[in-house]
Amino acid sequence: MNDKPIRQMNWPVAAGLAAVAAALGFGAAHWTAARSVPAAAPVAPAPKASPAQAGAGIADVAIPADYLKVANIVVEPVASGGLEAEILTTGTVSAVPNSEAAIVARASGNVSRVLRQLGDTVRAGDVLAQVESQEAATMAADRQVAAARAELARKNYARESSLFQQGVTPRQELEAAHSALAVAESEAQRANAVARAAQVSADGRSVAVRSPIAGKITGESVTLGGFVQPDTELFRVAGNGPVVIEAPVPAADIGRIAAGDTASILADGAPIAAKVRSVTPTVSGSTRAATVVLEPLAASNRLVVGEGVQVRLHVRENGTGMVVPEDAVQNIDGRDILFVRTEAGFRAQPVLVGKRSRGMAQIVSGVQPGTQVATRNAFLVKADMIKSEEAE
Repeated sequence: MNDKPIRQMNWPVAAGLAAVAAALGFGAAHWTAARSVPAAAPVAPAPKASPAQAGAGIADVAIPADYLKVANIVVEPVASGGLEAEILTTGTVSAVPNSEAAIVARASGNVSRVLRQLGDTVRAGDVLAQVESQEAATMAADRQVAAARAELARKNYARESSLFQQGVTPRQELEAAHSALAVAESEAQRANAVARAAQVSADGRSVAVRSPIAGKITGESVTLGGFVQPDTELFRVAGNGPVVIEAPVPAADIGRIAAGDTASILADGAPIAAKVRSVTPTVSGSTRAATVVLEPLAASNRLVVGEGVQVRLHVRENGTGMVVPEDAVQNIDGRDILFVRTEAGFRAQPVLVGKRSRGMAQIVSGVQPGTQVATRNAFLVKADMIKSEEAE
């Protein structure tokens, strides 16, 4: 009888070895034989799983925040509602009244000086150009004549008032002098107002073209020495005030949009929150579309007057489900993917996509409402992920 203690087998370890052997395709007999072999044959490494094979949260990619700005990758939350709760359209940034000025000369003549050019920043009252004009000379002369007549009428009235106090002239003479003074002063005020409105210079030879608001010159159509008419636009200045976005919508959608509805303006960078200010009750005869006027909820220097932007109207609807912009849905190895924002970058999340309509995609499952995902230029995240995998 052998007195040596019997070494008990570590079953968890054995079970683990059996599982490895089974995964490598060996039978039980092969595994038993392998126990007597001093050195086991090297095991070939398992093939690397592709992103679509790794399951939920299939792959991560680290992307710094600075790159998102440079590449214009937009991150937005997954919205609640059905496809019909979103209306995607385009719009134009416009200045509100008193925030943009078309500047013209107040008299015809030749441009003698151009003091500002396109892109310059100006203040209210700055002279942009000067126009030599015969009309300016006429207005200056009328102002001087009216002022001289008013001064003469004022002296006559003072004399008649003194004579009346002495009892030399009757009251009728005093009243006539007073009436002449009133007429002369009214004419002087009119002539002075005309010359001032035309911005006639002190020497009476030219009129000044001034900016009524502060801002930047966005349009210029003036040439030194060129002849201009009073109704010719010479400059256009965009102020620093608020802007609105005018977006056309089909006539069938007018009843679904109301003042106060929320919206998103897609300019460079992150979306800009906005609200519907008004909706025209009629449609344009040429475009057969109504116009929705949107107001950004906060001032933004990314909205430039005249710029074309993309607008997403969030229509009030009691629908269920989730929607994202169609650009957010990417395909990797035949599976639909959303790139969910993480602290270090993005995680590729498989989702089930339903219908697609009007630039939006319905998400059936895979994420929750409010999840931050890459929307615009999401394909750049996909390209970076593929490039990282190839490098590995």
